[in-house]
Amino acid sequence: MSLPSRRHVLALAALALLGTSAAHAQTALDDILKSKEIKIAIPTDFPPYGFVGTDLKPQGLDVEMAQYIAAKLGVKAELVPVTTANRIPYLQTRKADLVISTLGKNPDREKVIDFTMAYSPFFIAVFGNKAQAVKAPADLAGKSISVTRGSVDDMELTKVAPPSTELRRFEDNNATVSAYVSGQVQLLATSAQVAGAMMARNPQLGTEFKFVLKDSPNFIGVGKGEDKLRLRVNEIIAEAKKSGDLDKMAVKWLGRPAGDLPQ
Repeated sequence: MSLPSRRHVLALAALALLGTSAAHAQTALDDILKSKEIKIAIPTDFPPYGFVGTDLKPQGLDVEMAQYIAAKLGVKAELVPVTTANRIPYLQTRKADLVISTLGKNPDREKVIDFTMAYSPFFIAVFGNKAQAVKAPADLAGKSISVTRGSVDDMELTKVAPPSTELRRFEDNNATVSAYVSGQVQLLATSAQVAGAMMARNPQLGTEFKFVLKDSPNFIGVGKGEDKLRLRVNEIIAEAKKSGDLDKMAVKWLGRPAGDLPQ
């Protein structure tokens, strides 16, 4: 075979491979509708977004949103518990079709997964005892603070914490909060919702809000290139926003409406 012919064959093979990959990348929605089941990754350690109730079943805003989307698709929801660290890998390895787990959007994550429009509000802050004189990032100097490894909380805290800050990173939110409650650290970086639940359980700690790290609405994670599924979920979110269902869910679990959320 001549050199040009070989190049021609290789080019055709490459195009065929690309075509196969593109076709594969668009199968999620079809597979879900065919199997009548959708695997959705949800948190179980992040109240009020996702936690295990007294009946030992997952509940919370993210859990309700997962069930809402499954119902709108006309399929059964298989809820897959995940941690902050493994939720994106679960999506990449197709252990989950969607991730609804207080997922913030950033450029690094957009390189490996796709996102729907936002579905709920979320903000991150620093919390600590009233006696701690902390009002801004500079005040963290020389102090210890717990945060969940790999989370948006971790990324935002790392950006602003002075070099002398002792950042104690833990693998999940329960461990992060426990470190603060047990006195291993002086401060806590987490969502207002998680901090609120912790303060309600531990009023003796005298914990208060210190300062905001980031306003970070929640988005739903979708496999890279799964545009059919992403666009269908966007339609469901848009309809829920218009009908008021998003606001109802936010009021139920967060005590305030979803309000204006980014596309």
